[in-house]
Amino acid sequence: MYNKILFPVDLNEAASWSKALPTALTLCRSFGASLHVVTVLPDVQMPLVGGFFPSDYASRAREAVSNAQHDFIRENVPDDIQVQSVIVEGSPWEAIIEASSQVEADLIVMASHTKRKFVDYVLGPNAEHVVHHSKVSVMVVR
Repeated sequence: MYNKILFPVDLNEAASWSKALPTALTLCRSFGASLHVVTVLPDVQMPLVGGFFPSDYASRAREAVSNAQHDFIRENVPDDIQVQSVIVEGSPWEAIIEASSQVEADLIVMASHTKRKFVDYVLGPNAEHVVHHSKVSVMVVR
């Protein structure tokens, strides 16, 4: 039923993966699906904010996130799961949807954060936006 499962994680926030990862791993095993672990970097190359960062900041940030994501995979994803690291830039919910298109995912498994921050009240939670805008099925794990 599922061949490619997209799994967004915030590497600085265990709540973004701790409850959802076991579900994603079970689904991968049940369907023989591959897991595509996605981390979203903020877009710092926009003209408005780009001038505040050193010229090589984006490449250094991407390298650091790549290393951290590979560490995350090594520590949390068992060897029997086929896994791919995916790093995208932009607003979280838009980048997650774009990543699902890029890898041709047929399911997105993500955590629902219960901690509300001010930005969640203004923009709405990322999971909600992904559910409403995604063209593939989304499983939100609480």
